[in-house]
Amino acid sequence: MGAADFDLTMDELRTVVRFAADCAEELLPEFDAVAPEDSRPRDAIDAARAFADGARRSNLQRTAAFASHRAAKEVSDETAQLAALACGDAAAAAYLHPIAKASQVGHILRAAACAARVAEVKAGTTDDDRVRVLADRATPPLPEILRRYPEAPTGRSRVSQLMSALDSAIREHD
Repeated sequence: MGAADFDLTMDELRTVVRFAADCAEELLPEFDAVAPEDSRPRDAIDAARAFADGARRSNLQRTAAFASHRAAKEVSDETAQLAALACGDAAAAAYLHPIAKASQVGHILRAAACAARVAEVKAGTTDDDRVRVLADRATPPLPEILRRYPEAPTGRSRVSQLMSALDSAIREHD
């Protein structure tokens, strides 16, 4: 893995993966409605859950993440795309690195940001309440883990903006 900037235990990593999987799993019906025969997003959630529940981190998480991200590219519906991306991100979260780079924050928060964006698309409006609900799911030690990293960069995409909003809201937790 290379040099680490700080410690990140396997239990802490499992906390991150569990949070991402919880946020992503609720989006599976969005993908299933468009591509019911495609199991790649569900397989990514299963891989994430296996690690979160104590299995060793393995190539299963990586391959499931890549497969789910490919599934996102194969559907045209935005909520289905976001669902598959979130599921892939949940599996990829197992490979969060303990290096102080803002790019690592995506492993922690991108699945939740996708969930917030799906809520906005379905409501047809921005949804700050959804960001707060998702941030409230970030129970200890997740806020403390997040604080080890630089703040999420604010990008141009709505998912990036939501990730930044989630980052701020979670960092405020005690």
